[in-house]
Amino acid sequence: MRLQTLEITGFKSFSKKTSLEFQHPVVCIVGPNGSGKSNVVEAFRFVLGEQSMKSMRGKAGLDLIFKGSKHLPKGTKASATIYFNNEDKVFKLSNEGGEEIDLNYDVISISREVYTDGLNKYILNGTEVRLKDINNLLASVNIGSSGHHIISQGEADRVLNANQKDLREIIEDALGLKIYQYKIRETERKLERTNENMKEVSLLRRENAPHLNFLRKQVEKFEKAKEMQMELSLLYRVYLKNESVYLEQEKTTLSSEKNKISQELATINAKIAEVEESGEKENGNIEELKKLEKASSEMRALKGELDRKLGRIEGMIEMEERRRDEMPDSVMVSAEEVATIVLDINNSIDEAISKEDIGEIKSILTNIKNILGRFNKKENSQNSGASSEIENLKNTQKDILVQIEALGKKDDDLSQKIEALKQEINQEMEALRDKEREKFSFKVKQQELSSTLDLISVKENNLKREEEAFLNEVKEGTVLVGAEILSFKNFEVQNIPPRNVQEEERRKIERIKMKLEDAGIAGGGEIMKEYNEVSERDQFLAKEMTDLTESINSLQKLMAELKEKIDKEFKEGVKKINKEFQEFFRIMFDGGDASLSVVVDS
Repeated sequence: MRLQTLEITGFKSFSKKTSLEFQHPVVCIVGPNGSGKSNVVEAFRFVLGEQSMKSMRGKAGLDLIFKGSKHLPKGTKASATIYFNNEDKVFKLSNEGGEEIDLNYDVISISREVYTDGLNKYILNGTEVRLKDINNLLASVNIGSSGHHIISQGEADRVLNANQKDLREIIEDALGLKIYQYKIRETERKLERTNENMKEVSLLRRENAPHLNFLRKQVEKFEKAKEMQMELSLLYRVYLKNESVYLEQEKTTLSSEKNKISQELATINAKIAEVEESGEKENGNIEELKKLEKASSEMRALKGELDRKLGRIEGMIEMEERRRDEMPDSVMVSAEEVATIVLDINNSIDEAISKEDIGEIKSILTNIKNILGRFNKKENSQNSGASSEIENLKNTQKDILVQIEALGKKDDDLSQKIEALKQEINQEMEALRDKEREKFSFKVKQQELSSTLDLISVKENNLKREEEAFLNEVKEGTVLVGAEILSFKNFEVQNIPPRNVQEEERRKIERIKMKLEDAGIAGGGEIMKEYNEVSERDQFLAKEMTDLTESINSLQKLMAELKEKIDKEFKEGVKKINKEFQEFFRIMFDGGDASLSVVVDS
């Protein structure tokens, strides 16, 4: 006897906890109508997992909960617990993987609770489990939720009047084959879910395939671009290092040449300035010579005028002396008149000495002549004072001689200066001709150096453009290859190649850059990441398909094995039942024959 105890709490008419003990193999529950006999039977069905509310005379789980009475409040849940003897460890339970769960208990307790909201809980030895687990557990000891285990009112008629299908189910339940039916139904549900999953996975793969193909092509392009990127990186490393060394060397060379040429040009400019300064000094001497020669010429002209004036004075003296000798003994001329005439003549002479223009000097001499003419007329009219006039003329003669002598000395001094200056100028002119030749050679050298400096400036401008192009190349390379391009700074080269070789390397780099731009390497990391994700997803789905296919094959095989096992054990069970059925039939009907036969559907 496995059944030990049934505890009922809040179930239908049992408001309080009620415990029923089953100590004997045969038990009969008796009592008047309305005492709760059927409620006890329904409690058995309830705790054993019955799902039909109709078989428990209700419409919902709420109908199973105590409704309350005059003295007792209504319940919030209904529960039933059944205890089975498991000292022989006959109860078995396995997980989804088919592994046995340890049920090393002497007593197995199964509880079921229903709440007012219809929620049901199943508890196995204090642990909440699923209804499926309860069914599998009970099936392992040929206990089910169907009513044929409880022979209640009308149950015999139900068995006798059952059709072939129902009768087979009753027999299978009695033979403990219900667990196989559970497993078959569970396998069918799994198979159905697996087929649905396969359809979903297949649909997902079909939907995923175009995008995956697109990403695969993009990744192929990206991988090719990565190869070109690697090649470009290697080319860049050598090219940029060679270029940087070349630019630095060129900058140093041009700077050295520029400094050298600038120093030479400064020296040449200084020498040219020195020569030009000497020339300016020589031009000053020539100007001085011109001034001296002009002064000498003017002095000689003045001296000539004085000589002519002296001649006229001497002629006047002779004339006056002859006249005096021819005239009566005396001609009266007042002293004031003589003084006035002498003063006028002296003033005129002084004025002539101060003049440089010959025309002005002639005009003054003409004026003197007129004065003397007026005096002569007066002398003709007045013979007196002739001697005095002669004396005055002689005094004038003396003054003119003094002036002529002074002019002669000055002219001699000027002549000496002019001669000395001419000799100096001749020497300087000779030196100037040598310096002019030297200056010409300096000018030629200056032009050569200036042209060289201009050429260096052109080279510097070209070098500056090359440096800008180099920096732009580094920026472009950083975009195309990455920051590792800057590692060229630590790269060492043995010899700098010729420029034509470097230009060829440059053309190679440009060709690869164009290919990279066409390949569209930008965003490749994101594409690769997305491709890996989509590819992993597709591989996962493919594996799912394989697993689902294997699962379907496994489930179909399991179903076939379960059906075969049911059929085999059912036939063997029917044989055992027939043996017992024959005995019971003879006892009940005092002889006769009776048997059950298996009908195979055609």
